[in-house]
Amino acid sequence: MTDQNDLFGAPPEAPQRSPRSVQPTPPLAEDMALAAKLSPHIHLGTSTWSYPGWQGLVWAGKHSESTLSRTGLPAYSAHPLLRAVGIDRGFYRPLAASEFQRHAEQVPAGFRFTVKAPSLVTDALLRSEDGRGQQPNPLFLDPAVALQDFIAPAYEGLGQTIGALVFQISPLPGPLLARMNEAFDRLHALLLALPRPPAGVLAVEVRDAAWLTPDLVALLRDTGARYCLGLHPKLPPLAEQLPLLRALWPGPLVARWNLNRLHGAYGYGEAEKKYGEFSEMLDPDPETRAELARVIRGTAGAGQDVFVTISNKAEGSAPLSVRALAQAVIA
Repeated sequence: MTDQNDLFGAPPEAPQRSPRSVQPTPPLAEDMALAAKLSPHIHLGTSTWSYPGWQGLVWAGKHSESTLSRTGLPAYSAHPLLRAVGIDRGFYRPLAASEFQRHAEQVPAGFRFTVKAPSLVTDALLRSEDGRGQQPNPLFLDPAVALQDFIAPAYEGLGQTIGALVFQISPLPGPLLARMNEAFDRLHALLLALPRPPAGVLAVEVRDAAWLTPDLVALLRDTGARYCLGLHPKLPPLAEQLPLLRALWPGPLVARWNLNRLHGAYGYGEAEKKYGEFSEMLDPDPETRAELARVIRGTAGAGQDVFVTISNKAEGSAPLSVRALAQAVIA
C-alpha cells in the first residue's frame, strides 16, 4: 500500500463516426505519447464537451454549440487524453436513463462519466431563475427522490461507464449552517439508502468549509462514499483539503477543478467573460496543477481509480489544462 505521507505530499479505440458527424482533430504525437504513459486508472477530462472554441484542440472544423452538444461526444472521446467528461446539466434537470444510455453508447471502452446530482436534491433552497434562494427545499437530500431521479437512471443508462456520481451540495443558508448536525444526519441517511453503483463511486462535493470536519470523514467511511475534491474559491485551497483525503485513504480519487481562485467565490461570470472562446490558457495555475498531479500519481500508483474533470474556468481552456495536468503527472 502506498504510504499516505508519500501520496499526499495507449488510448482505447474510439467508436466509428459517419463522414457527416463532428470529426476529431488529428491527435498530436505529443498527446499520443502522454496517453501511452498514463496509467489506465487515470481518467482526466473536462466538465462538458460542447464548446465551439475548442476547434483545433478537440474538433476538426467549425461547429455550433448545439451541434456539439448533440453529436460531439464521439469526437471528444477520440482525443487520446480525454478519458472522462462531466455531465453537469443533470444538476438543472434530472436526466432519463435513455439519455444516459445514449451517451454511454458513444464512447470507447475505458471512458468514464462524472455526473452531478440534480439540484432538486442537493440544494437546501428553492431558487428563482436568477439564483436567489426563495424558500426551503422540502426535498433537500431526500433519499427517495435521489434514487428515483438520479441514481436509478444513471445506474441503468451508464452502467460500467460510471466514474463518479457527485452530490454537489450547494451553499447552505445561514439557519442550516447553524445546525450542521442536522445537515450531516440528512446526508448520512441519504447515502445509506442508496445501492452501490455498478462501477465507479458515489461522491460528495461541498461549497461550505463547515462540512470539512471529522464528522464528514466518519460519514463517508460508514457509507462507502468518497469525498470529491472541490477546487473552488468557496473552499480552502487544495493543500488544506488533503487531510480529509488522508483520513479516507485508501480509495479512488474524485476531483473537480471548477474555478481559478483569482476570480473569487462568485467569479464564474468574470471568468467566462475573460476567457472568451476557451481556446487559450490565460491564467495558468501551476501550483494547484502540481499538487493535484502528485495526488493523482500516488492514487493511481496504489491501484486506485482517478476521476478528474476540469472546467474552462480553471485556467482558461479545459483541454489545455488536461494536457498540462497529464504532463505534470508524468513528469
